[in-house]
Amino acid sequence: QVQLQESGPGLVKPSQTLSLTCTVSDDSITANGYYWSWIRQSPGKGLEWIGYITYSGYTYYSPSLKSRTSVSRDTVNNQFSLHLNSVTPEDTAVYYCARWNMVELDFDSWGQGTQVTVSS
Repeated sequence: QVQLQESGPGLVKPSQTLSLTCTVSDDSITANGYYWSWIRQSPGKGLEWIGYITYSGYTYYSPSLKSRTSVSRDTVNNQFSLHLNSVTPEDTAVYYCARWNMVELDFDSWGQGTQVTVSS
């Protein structure tokens, strides 16, 4: 069964870039049929989808975050990464990586999530 694990700093200063990596085990990020996504949940709010990278390397981002977001991948190490620049305290959230299943049309696997706080 596929496993996802987020990693990265838990504290980022305002105006800097938030960078997280998701390491995928027991599946390949180039396997047909899946989109590899980033999602976050801010305190007191619902889940917010940030963006994804497909099995073929195509990326798509939330319109509200597109100007500050980049998702990339490392196929050698089977990882994909999130870069969110010019962060503010409003970007404080638990960040999750997840796998979107194109057949089931749902997220079928999630990482445990990692808390990122934006503060000086």
